[in-house]
Amino acid sequence: MEPGLADIRAAAARIAGHVHRTPVITCAALDALSGAHLFFKCENLQKVGAFKMRGATNAVLSLGPQEAACGVATHSSGNHAQALALAARTRGIPAYIVMPTSAPAVKRAAVAGYGAEIIPCEPTLAAREAMLAEVVARTGAAFIPPYDDDRIIAGQGTAALELAEDVPGLEWVLCPVGGGGLLAGTALAFAALEPGARVVGAEPAGADDTARSLAAGRRLPAVDPRSICDGLLTSVGERNFAIIAKHVQAVWTVDDAQVVAAMRLVFERMKLVVEPSAVIGLAAALGRRGELSGCRVGIILSGGNVDLDRLPWLS
Repeated sequence: MEPGLADIRAAAARIAGHVHRTPVITCAALDALSGAHLFFKCENLQKVGAFKMRGATNAVLSLGPQEAACGVATHSSGNHAQALALAARTRGIPAYIVMPTSAPAVKRAAVAGYGAEIIPCEPTLAAREAMLAEVVARTGAAFIPPYDDDRIIAGQGTAALELAEDVPGLEWVLCPVGGGGLLAGTALAFAALEPGARVVGAEPAGADDTARSLAAGRRLPAVDPRSICDGLLTSVGERNFAIIAKHVQAVWTVDDAQVVAAMRLVFERMKLVVEPSAVIGLAAALGRRGELSGCRVGIILSGGNVDLDRLPWLS
């Protein structure tokens, strides 16, 4: 059974005080370019710089005392690793993060800075999963998946809950999709609160497994995904896809050139630091301006963890 609005509201109450209620920002210049009224939910300003803090915190705080005492564990090279490490520190329990040796040094440093124990492994999914199994067996820690988990989905849905409360009457909501936790939570929230709003996923053309899965009517794996949107390269989760197939209007794909152009616009016009994955909704809106003309459109900026020495327009 999928999570519902009651689960999202419970998650919001549980994580209150531990995460930021992020602002919604508008930009007249981007409204003019898109031909629509855009409302940006700024999860790039969230703790650890990404929406992942919501789901990780909800999952960690949902654990019973006995289960929590042994700590939490996951495998991740990105924002989920940092979010789980900080959420565990907030609760005062250990965190064990399996990270591939290929993970950027800055991300390893951030995870260590939040007090987690980092366990290195070879940069393959099989190696990550095998090492995680060893860690869980050794420590008794609870495994917290990055997206394919009801607690994670409900936690990510709190961003959409806030957006719906702050901006009533949205006609469209554009949301990035990788593993699908954020899109699934967003779709559930709007299905309950604003059923007339059309929720659309935005996905890289080079990592379009969710769009292909919807077209096929069954979940298909990512095949050699390639995109500048490194946060959106994973295959959509099983729970997540079931929710997306039921509640999401469509998944629109955009190419990397459109993402880079949108990212630069946000830097220049909105003065916000965003990562490529975060702006894919804006890229989709600019590419589909005819369909969105004159509409009230919510766009979730999912994160802001970008290497400022490697901005894509500097290469």
